[in-house]
Amino acid sequence: MTSRRSFLKAGAAGGLLAGAGRAARSDYRYSDIEARIARRDFRDLTKEDLGTPALILDEAIFEQNLRAIAEHSKATGLKVRPHVKIHKCQEITKRQIALGAIGASCATIAECELIINAGLHNVLWTCQPAGRNKISRTVALARRDPTFMCVVDDPSIVEALDEAAGTAGAKVNLVVDVYAGLTRQGCQPGETALRLAQKVASSKNLRLAGLMGYSGMASHTKGWEARKKRSTDDLAGLMETADLCKKSGLPVGLLTGGSTGTYNIDTETGLTELQCGSYIFMDTLYRAIGGKSNPDTYSDFGPALTVMTTIISNTRPNQATIDAGNKAMLRPTDEVKGRPEIKIENPGAEYGMLHWTDTDRDLKLGERVELYPSNLDMSVNVYDRIYVGRGEAIVDVWPIMGRSGPPQR
Repeated sequence: MTSRRSFLKAGAAGGLLAGAGRAARSDYRYSDIEARIARRDFRDLTKEDLGTPALILDEAIFEQNLRAIAEHSKATGLKVRPHVKIHKCQEITKRQIALGAIGASCATIAECELIINAGLHNVLWTCQPAGRNKISRTVALARRDPTFMCVVDDPSIVEALDEAAGTAGAKVNLVVDVYAGLTRQGCQPGETALRLAQKVASSKNLRLAGLMGYSGMASHTKGWEARKKRSTDDLAGLMETADLCKKSGLPVGLLTGGSTGTYNIDTETGLTELQCGSYIFMDTLYRAIGGKSNPDTYSDFGPALTVMTTIISNTRPNQATIDAGNKAMLRPTDEVKGRPEIKIENPGAEYGMLHWTDTDRDLKLGERVELYPSNLDMSVNVYDRIYVGRGEAIVDVWPIMGRSGPPQR
């Protein structure tokens, strides 16, 4: 039987495995690599050993981003309940909480279940539980974990939750979702929101935990001053509602919302906590909105996540094909790490295309190319794991939640 080492030598001699100006290196068959990952043996494991496309997390930049938000929270007193939807990874949520985050925000009931199953608490589901399935799962989580919360923007859901919680012998913590510029959800601020909060507070099996207002349109508003105005304007109704609740004697335990784009704005808008999430990875669309100190590039947080691909064909000048296309969520707004001048096209399900003009900097067949993604949520959602990189070395592998079917999304 041909050994793995002799196979690689033969392949390299034929020019099939050349990459990044150096000989490819792999000491293990793919099944051996998978077995080592399963037993968490990462010795001598490098990026070259991995199949592509693959998610690569730069450990140093990631940890710097984590610390930046943690230090901001400590300095300003603005608490952080980061969104899980960005990374869908229990290991990352644990690290955020270890650095001071007060819990986690989740976009789906399945994310809530998976995070709570990991032994984590103070989870806020930022979506209203409509329908029998979601209401029953919400009540079940509330019964398991008294710190769990979800949002409501409609009186009928309040009534349904109250009834279901009573039947189950549970108490459900509710946050009234107030419209803040994003039309997909939120009741009207002011008297309408006050009446809903009063309904929650007077229900037998529910507890009013506070108010939410997510200014989603502000998060990607280009220019820090314009973003500040949009966030402040969008959250005015939430603050009005909070004042009305306090005057009526209702407790307002939390005012939650905010995003990575407004983290250093919402210290002045009245929020008590942030739901920011993208800061840990950053993507090309976020970096284009500009920051307070840099109007052209949002550089407060570094780009930590890449999609590693392989050049699989380069038969034409200044053009190369990569093994990442629609299924890998490739977008023309993605960027090639270290080669910002390269243009990206998405011609198919499995394939992408790279174009460049500098004839002195060709990309070689078999070369690994890392791409900064445009949309973190969508990119992460199609992969099973995150490879944690320290230079070329792979030092850890973190599973991505919810990859076993629709009930787990």
